Amino acid sequence: MTKNRNLLLGLTSLLVATAACSGPSATPAPPTSGAAGENRSTVLFLGDSVAVGESLPLAAAFKAGGAGFQSIAADGGGNVVGPFSDKNWEQLPGQITGAKPNVVVYQITTYDWGSRAEQQAAYEKLLATTTGAGAELVFVTMPPIKADDFYQPHLADLARTSEVAKTVAAGGKATVLDATEVWGTTYQQTKDGKADRSKDGIHTCPQGAARFTSWLLTKLTAVLPGFTPPAADTWANTGWSADKHFQGC
Repeated sequence: MTKNRNLLLGLTSLLVATAACSGPSATPAPPTSGAAGENRSTVLFLGDSVAVGESLPLAAAFKAGGAGFQSIAADGGGNVVGPFSDKNWEQLPGQITGAKPNVVVYQITTYDWGSRAEQQAAYEKLLATTTGAGAELVFVTMPPIKADDFYQPHLADLARTSEVAKTVAAGGKATVLDATEVWGTTYQQTKDGKADRSKDGIHTCPQGAARFTSWLLTKLTAVLPGFTPPAADTWANTGWSADKHFQGC
C-alpha cells in the first residue's frame, strides 16, 4: 500500500470529523481555475513556511472544487510586520492586485514580531491593500509552536497577533478565523497516533496540512458564495503529500 494511499485512508475519517466540528522565498503554487460553469472565485494565500506546506493540499483541493487558488507564501518570510516585512511590502501590493483575488487569506506568521502598534499598522495596511484590490481579507491565526531559542524572545508578540487582527477586523472590515479549532492551544506533534506537526515544533505534516485544508475550505464558504468544498477523496491522494517540504514527520 503506498504512502499516499495510507494518507487518504487515514485522512478521510479525520477530515469528516474536522468538518463536522468546525461550526528566503518559495516558488508560488500556480493559480488554478475551474472548468466552464464552475465557480471561478480566486483565493490568494499569504504566509510563511508553515503556510507553504499548507498550500500544497489547498491547491489540490481548490482545483478539485473548481475555484482559483494561488499561494505566495514564502519560506523565511511572507510576513507583513517584523523582520523581512519591508522587503515583502516592496512586491506585495503588486502581487495582490495582479492575482485579482476575491479573497486574500493571510495566515499570521511566526515572524509577525513587533509592538502592538506596529502589528496593528501592518494589518491595517494589508486590509487597505486588499480592499483596494476589490477583495475581502481573511486572517487565520497561526498554529501553536514549540519555541526554540530563536522564537522565545518573540512569544509575547506572537501571542497578541490574534487580538490585534480582531481589532483591525472589527465592524466587519475583515474576517478572523481561529485555527485553534484545528491545532488546539498547544503544539502537538501527533494526533490520533499519526504525525500531525513536524518534529521541529513549527511546521505541519501532511496529515495536519490536510486537516487544516478541510477546515479552511468549510470556513471560506462564508466568503466565497457558490463554493462547495470538494470531497476529501478528490484531493487528498493527488501526490502533494510526498513533497520535500514536509520534514520531521
